[in-house]
Amino acid sequence: MSKTQENLKNAFAGESQANRKYLAFAAQADKEGLTQVAKLFRAVAEAETIHAHAHLRLMKGIGTTEENLRAANEGEVYEYESMYPAMIKDAEEEGNRAAARYFDFANQVEELHSGLYTEALNDPAGLEGVDYYVCSVCGNTVKGQPSEKCSVCNVAPDKFFKSE
Repeated sequence: MSKTQENLKNAFAGESQANRKYLAFAAQADKEGLTQVAKLFRAVAEAETIHAHAHLRLMKGIGTTEENLRAANEGEVYEYESMYPAMIKDAEEEGNRAAARYFDFANQVEELHSGLYTEALNDPAGLEGVDYYVCSVCGNTVKGQPSEKCSVCNVAPDKFFKSE
């Protein structure tokens, strides 16, 4: 990989992380009643998204929808087969039960995401009119509004929000 490609990859990762971090900071500012600071964090987060998308495009990291679904699925499979199991083990060995528990939630959800991507690959037209709901606690993603507790973290169905 060329130095520029490596730099694009690192810049993409950094800008992506900054976006997520600033959105979390905005939520905290909202909780503290600092709405203007929250607006600033959200605005800068949007700018970081623009940067990240440009870096990804320059890396030729966006393909056809089918290629993108395959790449996304590969990432989810790696996470639930390799990445999170190792992280769960490390957290358990260190006695960090909270991290181990949440890594387990994420691990379970990544496998569910892989199933959703596989379904989309096999029958993209079959997704017409489907709405997705996301658990605000663990990230579980389901088709249609849930009527039962989350299958991963067991919270009430009202903890899910509709993804736009």
